[in-house]
Amino acid sequence: MRPSTNEAPLASPPGVLPEEAEALVTSFHEKFTAIRREVRKIIVGQDAVVEHLLMTLLIGGHCLITGMPGTAKTLLVRTLAEALGLNFKRVQFTPDLMPTDITGTDIIEDDITTGHRRWTFVPGPIFTNVLLADEINRTPPKTQAALLEAMQEHSVTVRGTTHPLQPPFFVLATQNPIELEGTYPLPEAQLDRFVFNVLLDYLKADDEVAVVDRNTTRMQLPKIEACTTAEEIVRFQWLVRQVPVAEEITRRAVELIRSTRPAEAGAPESVRRYIRYGASVRATQFLCLAAKARALMQHRYHVTEEDLRELALPVLRHRVLTNYQAESDGMSVDAVLREVIR
Repeated sequence: MRPSTNEAPLASPPGVLPEEAEALVTSFHEKFTAIRREVRKIIVGQDAVVEHLLMTLLIGGHCLITGMPGTAKTLLVRTLAEALGLNFKRVQFTPDLMPTDITGTDIIEDDITTGHRRWTFVPGPIFTNVLLADEINRTPPKTQAALLEAMQEHSVTVRGTTHPLQPPFFVLATQNPIELEGTYPLPEAQLDRFVFNVLLDYLKADDEVAVVDRNTTRMQLPKIEACTTAEEIVRFQWLVRQVPVAEEITRRAVELIRSTRPAEAGAPESVRRYIRYGASVRATQFLCLAAKARALMQHRYHVTEEDLRELALPVLRHRVLTNYQAESDGMSVDAVLREVIR
């Protein structure tokens, strides 16, 4: 698909001819159409959630998935990883989980050739492409913090030695909004590392009927075929960043994020009344990056205000803190943000 006359063509990477760049765009759309098809073999509905997870992957970020028990959070992530052709590992977060259970640790081994002992690093489950951090809010902050360096720097430091993670790497963390007893809310510094906070809601009635039918008439789930490779995904991540954003759109994104801060002169009355802390600059960066991914996934070569509006809520809902007045008046974060977006 060629860009229309009023859209800027995508730039080519160093050493890549324009024809090769165009072939990469074609491959991008073919691969992601196939990924959606494979995911739908098992997952019914939740198309918006799948799109948000794919955007997360395309911008090299991480995603927080909030949903009730039994909404197929784990199954969705596992199915997506298989369709992407990536290595997948799952960690069940519990109150007794230690940081080294995630990052790995050094052990002492005997060298049979020399008779001496030496330190050997044993990698933890974080050394993968897709890490599912299941019920991340059930483990203490010390263990939650073990993910911070990996999420930000794509590396792990153990006993002073830094071990890089192989790209692509992204964390999909799930949390249960109920059963709050015995949970440890994620600190704001870690929440800010997630691109999206996606809400996995109940299915529509027809979709729920389809799920019951599928899972009560067959013994095994369908086999998922890998549609891409790690190398292809890295190239697609580069491609997304080449989507142009007009300065006017960037300024609109900045205005939107700044309007969530109560101290800003242009903040709406609802923000001044109900918001204690607004979103950071990282939110603006993630919003623009996600908008680029959404535009390309919809066969466009430019970002529009619609992209910003559609993505603002999942980008902001975990970065904005409400105050006691909001709780007293029954105003949720989403309700305040929807007013800001309007």
